[in-house]
Amino acid sequence: MPQSGQSRAVIDAVRPCVDGGRFPVKRVVGEAVRVEADIVSDGHDHLGSVLLYRKRGQRSWGEVRMRELPNDLWVAEFTPSEMGEWEYAVRAWIDPFETWRLDLRKRVDAGQDVTVDLEIGVRIIRRTAEQASPKLSAELDSWAQRLASDESQVDRARLGWGDALAGIMWDAAPRRHAVESRPLRVVVERTKALFSAWYEMFPRSACAEPGRHGTFADVEKRLPYVAEAGFDVLYLPPIHPIGQSHRKGRNNAPTAAEGDVGSCWAIGSKEGGHKSIHPELGTIDDFGRLVESARELGIEMAMDLAYQCSRDHPYVREHPEWFLHRPDGTIQYAENPPKKYQDIYPFDFECEDWRALWEEFKMIPLCRTTHVIRICRVDNPHAKPMPFWDWLIAEVRREHPDTIFLSEAFTRPKKMYRLAKGGFTQSYTYIAWRNGPQDLREYLEELTSPPVCDFFRPNFWPNTPDILTAYLQEGGRPAAMARLVLAATLSSSYGIYGPVFELCDFTPRGPGIEENLDSEKYQIRHWRLDDPWSLMPFISLVNRIRRENPALQQFRDITFHHCDNPAHVAYSKRARGRADFVGTLAAGDVERDADDENVILCVVNTNPFEEQWGCLRLNLAALGVDGGASFTVCDLLSGARYVWHGPDNVVGLPPGQSHIFRIEKASRSERDFETWA
Repeated sequence: MPQSGQSRAVIDAVRPCVDGGRFPVKRVVGEAVRVEADIVSDGHDHLGSVLLYRKRGQRSWGEVRMRELPNDLWVAEFTPSEMGEWEYAVRAWIDPFETWRLDLRKRVDAGQDVTVDLEIGVRIIRRTAEQASPKLSAELDSWAQRLASDESQVDRARLGWGDALAGIMWDAAPRRHAVESRPLRVVVERTKALFSAWYEMFPRSACAEPGRHGTFADVEKRLPYVAEAGFDVLYLPPIHPIGQSHRKGRNNAPTAAEGDVGSCWAIGSKEGGHKSIHPELGTIDDFGRLVESARELGIEMAMDLAYQCSRDHPYVREHPEWFLHRPDGTIQYAENPPKKYQDIYPFDFECEDWRALWEEFKMIPLCRTTHVIRICRVDNPHAKPMPFWDWLIAEVRREHPDTIFLSEAFTRPKKMYRLAKGGFTQSYTYIAWRNGPQDLREYLEELTSPPVCDFFRPNFWPNTPDILTAYLQEGGRPAAMARLVLAATLSSSYGIYGPVFELCDFTPRGPGIEENLDSEKYQIRHWRLDDPWSLMPFISLVNRIRRENPALQQFRDITFHHCDNPAHVAYSKRARGRADFVGTLAAGDVERDADDENVILCVVNTNPFEEQWGCLRLNLAALGVDGGASFTVCDLLSGARYVWHGPDNVVGLPPGQSHIFRIEKASRSERDFETWA
């Protein structure tokens, strides 16, 4: 039996909602949470509904009145003002006054006598006044007297259905027999969780002179290069001591030659483990200076979190029980058949001493907070138990709620999504292998549709030390330019592995192998950053466009447009009002009016070999353009401007090239002139 048989409103399907409320929705500070619910009742009575919200732990709720849309859909939104866990719910009730005033108008329009109806309205108003505050009660008494006066029925009816009285009644109404949905959660993170540009580099290859092992001081000298290119996150692969036993040689050779530096993911040696610094990179103080210098240039350091170790790691000697042993008593090294990683030992998460293992792992990211490292790129999280990540991320954020975790989980989609639900802030994706327009469209529509977009934030990388796609190998520089624009404009967070990417060092280790020849994973490289063919000036321009256009700082609002040339992919992103200008405001730019709108249209030639022409069929409504008006598109890459009319427009692009258009709609005076002309 229900708590109250007098409660007639029914609330169904409150959303966003992840797995029935088991996991929280994700947003960043200043990013609106649009809440929808299906709300129904019996009969024809009108409903009232509000969206309730508060930061978890607060006693009182804020509320926003919900709007009714067709088919019993109700919507409202709120904007979280600070980091932390928030909650929201929906409250609904039968609204007798709203029901009365809407019916009153229908009766007057039909020419019916409304004497009794006006008396009913007076009674509803006076009953509400009895329970209202003194100020509202006095106002309502005055309205009741006017409705009960000797004026004509029509005049009194107009007063009854007017917005002025409706507003007071909304504020004063007791909301009898209201029902409420159970609260749902939303985790609110800092802006960089949504909008960021990452640059990955190996510090041992940072030296300007060939033949010398790079240091943190060399990385520090490289910081202006990274900052001028517009990157705000610098990610370094593991900086810990590297094992000697079974060290890998160049190009993943199973045996290292003299002088080979090994894989930095084979963590641990006699110099220490995950809490130690590789001595050839410098000291902990050198690292601290690097972190501080980066911060002064607007760059945040991201460190690698790899829960694996070399055979020489102190853990092997101190805690052999943390590893899986073979029948002969030796520890099992890592394998992913047919691949063998003889230089790496994985941990046994099912060992009897798993609690101590987890606690030790928790201290690894926490010890980095000494130097204010609040971004972790996590290596292969899908190879470790998901309950472990749920626990670890919650534990770290309990002390440092601004910590960002990037998941490097190239695995099946449901595994990737479960890691994101459990707390990972961002995730690598399959975007590197989505080449054709249709593939791109289908993948983006999956990522930007609920419920996925409510818990999964993609970070698009065209290349990594482990990924050199056939598209880049074969397409070279034009392919890199196309992939850069796609990654940087389709997603609000993206990254590149450089200097490999900007110098287009795309020679594979062998036929059919998606890895670089002479990979930095196994050796030191020397890079000519001043190469005149470097893509860095182009990358810098794209990053500046991202910073100046809020539409590119969000991931939810994306529309694909038809093009008759299958080599072209066309899509637009749109930021409406202050709530969508999160990244720009956080970056310290000039505050914008709530009515401001930023619309970006991108057209990319995905063919890296040939020039392509095609006709776009634009969705003008998605661009915010009146179908009968002309509008200007400004190419932010070239500076060229074009006046377009209607949805059909022709574009031509060289191999791998792009347009990043900003839509500039005609001003009121221009529209008036057009109409007059």
